[in-house]
Amino acid sequence: MKKLILLSSLSVFLMNCNKKTETPATEKTTVDTTAATEKVVDTLGSKSFCYMGVTGKDTVFVSIDDNLGTVTGKMVTKNSEKDNNKGDLSGFKSGDTLKLTYEFASEGVAGNKNDIYFLQTKDGLMEGIGERDAETGTKYANEKKIKYAGGRNLKIADCKIVTKALK
Repeated sequence: MKKLILLSSLSVFLMNCNKKTETPATEKTTVDTTAATEKVVDTLGSKSFCYMGVTGKDTVFVSIDDNLGTVTGKMVTKNSEKDNNKGDLSGFKSGDTLKLTYEFASEGVAGNKNDIYFLQTKDGLMEGIGERDAETGTKYANEKKIKYAGGRNLKIADCKIVTKALK
């Protein structure tokens, strides 16, 4: 009987020794997992984009900040034969379309407003062309009839150049 108790105690002791050798391996895995989670990338922050378009002697500069679909930015149109205009963009992103309101100053008069839509492509922005509402003259009459072919094309540009032009 003593032999049986001694043998049982020895087996329990050996099983406990085996469990201890497995524990450090588990701890090592935990350390690796912790190291991997330290490299978190912020995908929720605001994204900034810059664009520039040249048509003849006229140039358009646009900077856009997209914060989870809420869009703000600035736009300047430098015309060779007409007055320039400069202002702020605000609106939202719907699919691949930026639906914005452009509040700008032109010919020395501030407070002008126009709706302006851009189709966002991998190469840049395409401005929407559409009939304006007869009452306001600033809003599109029918969003479904806006065409992006034939509008101004703005290409992705260096933000340093665009920011300098926006000042």
